[in-house]
Amino acid sequence: MEKGMLIFNYGTMNSSKTANALMLKYNLEQKHFNVLLLKPAIDTRSGENIIKSRIGLMSEAVTFNEEDNLIDKLKYYEFDAIILDECQFATEKQIEELKLIAIDKKINVYCYGLKTDFTSHLFAGSKRLIELADKLVELETYCECGNLATINARFVDGKIVKSGEQIVIGDEDLYKPMCYSCWLNEK
Repeated sequence: MEKGMLIFNYGTMNSSKTANALMLKYNLEQKHFNVLLLKPAIDTRSGENIIKSRIGLMSEAVTFNEEDNLIDKLKYYEFDAIILDECQFATEKQIEELKLIAIDKKINVYCYGLKTDFTSHLFAGSKRLIELADKLVELETYCECGNLATINARFVDGKIVKSGEQIVIGDEDLYKPMCYSCWLNEK
Protein backbone atom coordinates (compact mmCIF):
# COMPACT_ATOMS: atom_id res chain seq x y z
CA MET A 1 0.00 0.00 0.00
CA GLU A 2 1.29 3.42 -0.83
CA LYS A 3 2.04 5.94 1.90
CA GLY A 4 0.27 9.19 2.67
CA MET A 5 -3.21 7.69 2.64
CA LEU A 6 -6.28 8.37 4.77
CA ILE A 7 -8.20 5.10 5.19
CA PHE A 8 -11.72 4.82 6.65
CA ASN A 9 -12.64 1.41 8.06
CA TYR A 10 -16.29 1.53 9.03
CA GLY A 11 -19.01 -0.80 10.23
CA THR A 12 -21.85 -1.08 12.69
CA MET A 13 -21.50 -2.03 16.32
CA ASN A 14 -19.99 -5.51 16.76
CA SER A 15 -18.18 -5.49 13.40
CA SER A 16 -14.78 -5.80 15.15
CA LYS A 17 -13.62 -2.28 14.31
CA THR A 18 -11.60 -1.85 17.50
CA ALA A 19 -10.22 -5.39 17.37
CA ASN A 20 -9.06 -4.75 13.79
CA ALA A 21 -7.49 -1.43 14.80
CA LEU A 22 -5.57 -3.06 17.65
CA MET A 23 -4.47 -5.99 15.46
CA LEU A 24 -3.20 -3.53 12.84
CA LYS A 25 -1.27 -1.68 15.56
CA TYR A 26 0.33 -4.97 16.64
CA ASN A 27 1.19 -5.96 13.06
CA LEU A 28 2.75 -2.58 12.24
CA GLU A 29 4.76 -2.60 15.47
CA GLN A 30 6.05 -6.08 14.62
CA LYS A 31 7.51 -4.49 11.47
CA HIS A 32 9.14 -1.78 13.64
CA PHE A 33 6.71 1.00 12.78
CA ASN A 34 6.08 3.55 15.51
CA VAL A 35 2.29 3.69 15.77
CA LEU A 36 0.34 6.50 17.40
CA LEU A 37 -3.01 5.24 18.68
CA LEU A 38 -5.66 7.96 19.06
CA LYS A 39 -9.18 8.18 20.42
CA PRO A 40 -11.65 10.97 21.16
CA ALA A 41 -11.79 11.83 24.86
CA ILE A 42 -15.60 11.56 24.75
CA ASP A 43 -15.27 7.75 24.59
CA THR A 44 -14.64 6.74 28.21
CA ARG A 45 -16.15 3.24 28.09
CA SER A 46 -12.81 1.48 28.66
CA GLY A 47 -11.10 4.22 30.64
CA GLU A 48 -9.76 7.65 29.92
CA ASN A 49 -6.87 6.68 27.64
CA ILE A 50 -7.55 3.00 26.94
CA ILE A 51 -8.88 1.38 23.79
CA LYS A 52 -10.31 -2.06 24.44
CA SER A 53 -12.09 -4.48 22.13
CA ARG A 54 -14.85 -6.87 23.12
CA ILE A 55 -12.47 -9.79 22.58
CA GLY A 56 -10.09 -8.41 25.20
CA LEU A 57 -7.38 -6.69 23.15
CA MET A 58 -6.40 -3.35 24.65
CA SER A 59 -3.82 -0.59 24.42
CA GLU A 60 -3.12 2.90 25.70
CA ALA A 61 -4.04 5.78 23.42
CA VAL A 62 -3.57 9.51 23.14
CA THR A 63 -6.89 11.28 23.57
CA PHE A 64 -8.15 14.50 22.03
CA ASN A 65 -11.08 16.82 22.56
CA GLU A 66 -13.44 18.40 20.06
CA GLU A 67 -11.65 21.74 20.25
CA ASP A 68 -8.14 20.30 19.70
CA ASN A 69 -6.18 21.04 16.56
CA LEU A 70 -4.63 17.65 15.76
CA ILE A 71 -1.73 19.10 13.79
CA ASP A 72 -0.70 21.11 16.86
CA LYS A 73 -1.50 18.35 19.35
CA LEU A 74 0.50 15.66 17.53
CA LYS A 75 3.53 17.69 16.43
CA TYR A 76 5.63 16.53 19.41
CA TYR A 77 4.95 12.82 18.86
CA GLU A 78 7.11 10.53 16.75
CA PHE A 79 5.11 8.14 14.56
CA ASP A 80 5.15 6.25 11.27
CA ALA A 81 1.39 5.60 11.28
CA ILE A 82 -1.71 6.83 13.08
CA ILE A 83 -4.64 4.65 14.07
CA LEU A 84 -7.77 6.48 15.21
CA ASP A 85 -10.55 4.54 16.91
CA GLU A 86 -14.10 5.94 17.21
CA CYS A 87 -13.32 8.36 14.37
CA GLN A 88 -16.99 9.30 13.97
CA PHE A 89 -16.55 11.58 17.01
CA ALA A 90 -13.80 13.65 15.33
CA THR A 91 -14.86 16.97 13.87
CA GLU A 92 -14.78 17.67 10.13
CA LYS A 93 -11.80 19.97 10.73
CA GLN A 94 -9.93 17.24 12.62
CA ILE A 95 -10.47 14.82 9.73
CA GLU A 96 -9.07 17.47 7.39
CA GLU A 97 -6.08 17.85 9.73
CA LEU A 98 -5.48 14.08 9.66
CA LYS A 99 -5.56 14.16 5.86
CA LEU A 100 -2.92 16.90 5.88
CA ILE A 101 -0.76 14.95 8.37
CA ALA A 102 -0.95 11.88 6.11
CA ILE A 103 0.14 13.89 3.08
CA ASP A 104 2.79 16.04 4.81
CA LYS A 105 4.43 13.18 6.74
CA LYS A 106 3.86 10.59 4.02
CA ILE A 107 2.29 8.21 6.52
CA ASN A 108 -0.95 6.29 6.56
CA VAL A 109 -3.77 7.33 8.87
CA TYR A 110 -6.17 4.47 9.60
CA CYS A 111 -9.57 5.54 10.94
CA TYR A 112 -12.01 3.07 12.49
CA GLY A 113 -15.56 3.92 13.41
CA LEU A 114 -19.26 4.06 12.73
CA LYS A 115 -20.53 5.48 9.47
CA THR A 116 -24.03 6.36 10.68
CA ASP A 117 -25.83 7.00 13.92
CA PHE A 118 -28.94 5.28 15.33
CA THR A 119 -31.19 7.28 12.97
CA SER A 120 -29.20 6.18 9.88
CA HIS A 121 -27.62 9.64 9.41
CA LEU A 122 -23.90 10.22 8.94
CA PHE A 123 -21.76 11.44 11.82
CA ALA A 124 -19.85 14.64 10.91
CA GLY A 125 -16.46 12.91 11.17
CA SER A 126 -17.64 9.95 9.10
CA LYS A 127 -19.13 12.21 6.44
CA ARG A 128 -15.84 14.06 6.03
CA LEU A 129 -13.95 10.76 5.91
CA ILE A 130 -16.18 9.50 3.10
CA GLU A 131 -15.42 12.72 1.24
CA LEU A 132 -11.64 12.71 1.82
CA ALA A 133 -10.53 9.12 2.37
CA ASP A 134 -8.26 7.51 -0.19
CA LYS A 135 -9.76 4.14 0.67
CA LEU A 136 -13.06 3.02 2.24
CA VAL A 137 -13.27 -0.41 3.86
CA GLU A 138 -16.53 -1.84 5.20
CA LEU A 139 -16.19 -4.22 8.14
CA GLU A 140 -19.27 -6.41 7.98
CA THR A 141 -21.47 -7.88 10.64
CA TYR A 142 -24.99 -9.23 10.45
CA CYS A 143 -28.47 -8.60 11.75
CA GLU A 144 -30.23 -11.36 13.68
CA CYS A 145 -32.26 -12.04 10.50
CA GLY A 146 -29.05 -12.86 8.58
CA ASN A 147 -28.88 -9.73 6.42
CA LEU A 148 -25.94 -7.33 6.47
CA ALA A 149 -26.25 -4.94 9.42
CA THR A 150 -26.19 -1.29 8.37
CA ILE A 151 -27.91 0.40 11.32
CA ASN A 152 -26.79 0.87 14.92
CA ALA A 153 -30.22 0.56 16.50
CA ARG A 154 -30.59 2.29 19.88
CA PHE A 155 -32.81 0.74 22.53
CA VAL A 156 -34.39 2.28 25.61
CA ASP A 157 -36.37 0.01 27.91
CA GLY A 158 -36.22 -2.75 25.28
CA LYS A 159 -37.73 -0.62 22.51
CA ILE A 160 -36.04 0.89 19.45
CA VAL A 161 -35.81 4.69 19.62
CA LYS A 162 -35.41 6.79 16.49
CA SER A 163 -35.00 10.26 17.93
CA GLY A 164 -32.84 11.91 20.57
CA GLU A 165 -29.29 13.10 21.03
CA GLN A 166 -26.99 11.91 18.26
CA ILE A 167 -24.21 10.94 20.66
CA VAL A 168 -25.04 8.75 23.62
CA ILE A 169 -22.03 6.68 24.62
CA GLY A 170 -22.99 3.07 25.18
CA ASP A 171 -22.33 -0.47 24.19
CA GLU A 172 -24.45 -3.58 23.83
CA ASP A 173 -26.57 -2.21 26.68
CA LEU A 174 -27.94 0.48 24.34
CA TYR A 175 -27.15 -0.57 20.77
CA LYS A 176 -27.61 -3.52 18.45
CA PRO A 177 -26.57 -3.91 14.81
CA MET A 178 -29.56 -4.38 12.51
CA CYS A 179 -30.37 -4.42 8.81
CA TYR A 180 -32.41 -1.50 7.55
CA SER A 181 -35.52 -3.63 7.03
CA CYS A 182 -35.62 -4.94 10.62
CA TRP A 183 -34.83 -1.46 11.97
CA LEU A 184 -37.57 0.09 9.82
CA ASN A 185 -40.07 -2.53 10.97
CA GLU A 186 -38.81 -2.33 14.58
CA LYS A 187 -38.13 -6.06 14.92
